[in-house]
Amino acid sequence: MMLLVDTSVWSLALRRNVVAAQPEVLYLKQALKGSQTVVTTGLVLHELLQGFSGPKARAQIIDRFSSLPLVQPDRQDHIDAAALRTACRRGGIHIGTIDAVLAQLCIRHELILLSTDQDFVHAARQCRLRIWRP
Repeated sequence: MMLLVDTSVWSLALRRNVVAAQPEVLYLKQALKGSQTVVTTGLVLHELLQGFSGPKARAQIIDRFSSLPLVQPDRQDHIDAAALRTACRRGGIHIGTIDAVLAQLCIRHELILLSTDQDFVHAARQCRLRIWRP
């Protein structure tokens, strides 16, 4: 099983001043020790770099993410993510553009999404998105 970790989990796991005991963070730490293959995408890296300040934090994030396999959306992923977002909206569920692309990447690559964002749980009712649950 391969795991795509959302920004919400990474941001909790990378904070120095908070001990994150959320099940998602604990699972990420276990997965990084080799129990799962953890992948990322440029969108998650981009969001993390925007959220942490200072050159030292930036360098550490870039260094940590350099060892993770990178999945990248192609043209069809963007087309399918737009359709996913429309299907969610018709179902009364709001999902942002980046979240729709992340969901689509998970669907195409058969990844499990590790996130604390409940929008993905709601979106999964409208598509084949698989969410990690404790």
